[in-house]
Amino acid sequence: MSVFKPFITSDVIVSPFKVNKSFTFTGNELTGSNVQIDRFFGKNITASLWVSGSNTTGYITSQSQALVYRSIRELYYSNYLLGDDGSPAATASFNNDGTITGSAYTPNYYNYLSNTLLPNRYFPTGSDEAITVISIPSNLFGEYLKPGSVNISTGNIFLQDDGLGNLLSSSSIKVGDVIYEHGIVIITSGGITGSLNGYGQVNYGTALYGGGSYSFISSFYSGSLTCSFESTVTIYETQYKCTIRENEFNFSNNPSLLSGSISISNGSGSIFPQPGSGKLNDNVTGSYFSPYITTVGLYNNNKELLAVAKLAQPLPISQVTDTSILINFDF
Repeated sequence: MSVFKPFITSDVIVSPFKVNKSFTFTGNELTGSNVQIDRFFGKNITASLWVSGSNTTGYITSQSQALVYRSIRELYYSNYLLGDDGSPAATASFNNDGTITGSAYTPNYYNYLSNTLLPNRYFPTGSDEAITVISIPSNLFGEYLKPGSVNISTGNIFLQDDGLGNLLSSSSIKVGDVIYEHGIVIITSGGITGSLNGYGQVNYGTALYGGGSYSFISSFYSGSLTCSFESTVTIYETQYKCTIRENEFNFSNNPSLLSGSISISNGSGSIFPQPGSGKLNDNVTGSYFSPYITTVGLYNNNKELLAVAKLAQPLPISQVTDTSILINFDF
C-alpha cells in the first residue's frame, strides 16, 4: 500500500547554473577524431584573382587561405579596419527634399565583442599579410569558452587570453583575439610592443618578435601546438520540496509492527516477514511512536514510479512541526 501527496507549484523550483570543464590537447591530439580542433592560415592574397581550390589551408577541412582571411575580417574586424579602437560611425544627412547625403548609409557591423568596454582590435590589411585561426568545435566548448581559460603554446611561445577577449603573450603584449561564443582563437600580429590599460586597450608600436609577424603567425599554424581551455554549459537543477505535516504519514504498513508476526522462507534462502494476528505491538501504540522515513518516491499522474530518493539515515517524522525533505535533480 502506498500513500501519495501531490506537489503544488511552490514546491518545485528550477534553477539554471553554469558549469565548466577543462580540456588540454597536445600535438596530434588536436586533429584526432575525438577532438577535431582545426587550424587555418588566412592570407590577404591580392596579387591575382581568387581561384577556387587554390592556396588551401586546414588540417581537418580544406579552405581557401584568401576566404579564411576575408571571412574573419568581415565577421570580427569590419568595424576596426580604419583604427584599432573602431572605425568612424557611418553617418548620413536626411534632407528636406527626401534625399540623403553622406559617405555611408549603413550602420556599423556586429563584431561579436566580448564585453561592453571600449573595444580594441587590430587586423593586418597589407598585401600578403596573414593570420592564423584556431577553431574549437562546439561539442567541446559548449555554449562558449570560459573567459580567461584559453592557453595556446608552440615551442617556447605561450599565449593566454585575459578574460576580455584579448590574446596576450607572456609579456602581456596583445597578439590576437578570442571569440568566446564561437570557439575561435585568432592570431593577428607577431607581437606589438605596448601596454594594456585597465579597459582592455593596448597602444600598438613596433614588431616585437624577430622574423616579423608572418613568421610568428605561421608558427601557430604549422608548429606543434598545445591548446587548453574550459568549456561552459548551462545545466538545470530541479528541486522538489516534500513537506510532511505533523498530522500526516503517521502510520506504518510495516508488517513487523504487528504482534505475532512470523517469517517464512521462499525456499531460496530469502526470509519474508508475514503478519500474525493483526494486533499492533505495544511499543507502537503509544502517543510517542513516530514512523521513520528512509525512502521517498516520485510518481507521475498515473501513479508510475519515476525516481527514488534514499535518505542517508532514517528520519523520524515530527509530531509537532512540519518535516521538509529537499530532492535535487541536475539535468
